[in-house]
Amino acid sequence: MTTVLIADDQPLQRMGFRMLIEGTPGLTCVGEAGHGAQAVRMAAELRPDVVLMDIRMPGMDGLEATRRITAGGGRTHILIVTTFDLDEYAHDGLRAGASGFLLKDARPEEIVSGIHAVATGDAVVAPSLTRRLLDAYAHQVLAPAGAPVVEDPRLATLSGREREVLMAIGRGWNNAEIAERLVLTESTVKKHVGRVLAKIGARDRIQAVITAYDAGLVRTKP
Repeated sequence: MTTVLIADDQPLQRMGFRMLIEGTPGLTCVGEAGHGAQAVRMAAELRPDVVLMDIRMPGMDGLEATRRITAGGGRTHILIVTTFDLDEYAHDGLRAGASGFLLKDARPEEIVSGIHAVATGDAVVAPSLTRRLLDAYAHQVLAPAGAPVVEDPRLATLSGREREVLMAIGRGWNNAEIAERLVLTESTVKKHVGRVLAKIGARDRIQAVITAYDAGLVRTKP
């Protein structure tokens, strides 16, 4: 059973999420928080698998709550679900440690799928944001052309194949695409992805994307 904590300052929105969760086999709602500080306290007490986190809440917002929950090093994953289709929110949320970012107008089945994805260590980002997010992130963090490349210590333990897989993840490829382009089976790719995440200390694929950009493995075309 996947346990879910809802963090949203709108009672009607929390009710809607609770009805969706309780009506889905395999999911259960363990609590509701009306602001970020309450979400942090409840996450520490209840240790849910997933927190559905809004961004704009009174007092401590969802971004700071996400930072504090993920900094605790527990098993809880954060799925940000917000009204605002803004790149900076998605970027800041994922940088804070969230495993996914969806919009509240997503279909119920997309939200359920997102909960299952982040609960199992995968990641999900609203399709409208994915490419814009990666492109914007790359332009913000990449060093100028010709700058010396400093090897990221997180890459030291990766084999050559694992480095290729990390580069592929950084380009946004899914397992099927990686398997096709690297001529591997999907089951082999899945094993490689798991080892890569463990070695670089990434919670999920989104954090691996950020690592790939930070390390300079993936660069956008000028």
